[in-house]
Amino acid sequence: MHQDPSSELRPGDSYVQSFARGLEVIRSFSASAPRQTLTDVATRTGLTRAGARRILLTLQTLGYVESDGKLFALTPRILDLGFAYLSSMPIWNIAEPVMETLVEQVKESCSAGVLEGTDIVYVLRVSTRKIMRNSLGVGSRLPAYCTSLGRMLLAGLPDAEVLALLRASPIEARTRHTVTDVDALLAKVQQARRQGWCLVNQELEEGLVSMAAPIVDRSGATIAALNISGQANRTPPRLMQETMLPALREAGREVSQRLGR
Repeated sequence: MHQDPSSELRPGDSYVQSFARGLEVIRSFSASAPRQTLTDVATRTGLTRAGARRILLTLQTLGYVESDGKLFALTPRILDLGFAYLSSMPIWNIAEPVMETLVEQVKESCSAGVLEGTDIVYVLRVSTRKIMRNSLGVGSRLPAYCTSLGRMLLAGLPDAEVLALLRASPIEARTRHTVTDVDALLAKVQQARRQGWCLVNQELEEGLVSMAAPIVDRSGATIAALNISGQANRTPPRLMQETMLPALREAGREVSQRLGR
């Protein structure tokens, strides 16, 4: 019998609502809201003040939140939660030294990311210099439709899934170069799938050029992607493709081969 996928999100015997609310409280903190009052947390999560207070005090007791009596903030201990993911996945231990070697070769920053919904999530980053107004770190999210990592990861999916994700994406023209038409975006993803790599020229941010290559598992399924990013005025797209693409693709293949072993 077919089960409605949305039923998985409905509270039931296997759904711990208090735990889910605790995660919502943690996610309410961000770069734009690093320190919040009790009222702020309640407003951002939709909880009552009493409910938000119980969760914040529990997190404070466990060492994940600190407070000066008025404002609450996450503590460095919260990184343990993300580190548990990184340390449990051998791919990231394998990828990091390969990425470091790639950065030494091309003298540009390198990132690894995975697809989560309509976004990409950065899981590793080796930087040479700051190339964006907002510094990216592990856990940062960007829309998949206008990034090289995102299009490369979408390329690993069937067209029907790609279209569904594109239609669910809050697509906007982030620059004058951003492709916003869904059919045109699908064509870009199909091109990345055919050629095995992807280049995006100033669609996420003016002046930013990036290329991505896939990381695949033993079955050939794309499970992550690597990218390198640079400034268009220093490394134009054609030059990046000619001088850096071979090294990027080789890095993706090396990580994939090591993972397979």
